[in-house]
Amino acid sequence: MTAEHHHQHRDVTGGWLRPAVFGAMDGLVSNFALIAGVAGGQASREVVLLTGVAGLAAGAFSMAAGEYISVASQSELAEAEIEVERLELARHPKAEQEELAQVFEGRGVDPELAAEVARQLSRDPDEALEIHAREELGVAPGELPSPVLAAVSSFLSFAVGALLPVLPYLFGTGSLWPAAVLAGLGLFGAGALVARVTTRSWWFGGLRQLAFGAAAAAITFGVGALIGANGP
Repeated sequence: MTAEHHHQHRDVTGGWLRPAVFGAMDGLVSNFALIAGVAGGQASREVVLLTGVAGLAAGAFSMAAGEYISVASQSELAEAEIEVERLELARHPKAEQEELAQVFEGRGVDPELAAEVARQLSRDPDEALEIHAREELGVAPGELPSPVLAAVSSFLSFAVGALLPVLPYLFGTGSLWPAAVLAGLGLFGAGALVARVTTRSWWFGGLRQLAFGAAAAAITFGVGALIGANGP
């Protein structure tokens, strides 16, 4: 008896992972850098807190709106092209069948077998449309990313990331160091988590993200300190 062999892949086509990861990273880095810049200018705790909360709200809504428009536009374009393919299959079925056979031939299938496979697959209009869409457009009808899912993922993940450096100020601290420590832990943890998802070394991913975030915060802190020192 031949042993059965099965393996599974993780979902790489969903519309949630990229915006969620990007949103969390962006929220944490941008809001911490914003807070660091204001704190560098010797602003009061209240001003830093207000800046952080405003940055969280503005950034989360901006990310959600941008992601929604981006994914919706991409999906609408794909749907329009799928509709073109649907009309071509209805108007010129023979030509589309020959085109599909040529695709199989290009992948090494014998011409006779390629023609027969294309003929059988073309008997079902929905199946034919899905195959043509996959081969010619790289998408499948009914499997396009959801703009709403992408927008909600971006909003929530950005808000969570942006909240971390604000938390110490919410609990009464007037120093940047607690926010820096919390942001650093968040950056390293987020980078390590993403690395685990992509099979890259967790410590490399964590350190890389920490370095980028620290650089952004250091630059904005320096700018804030320079402006604060030269201000009235």
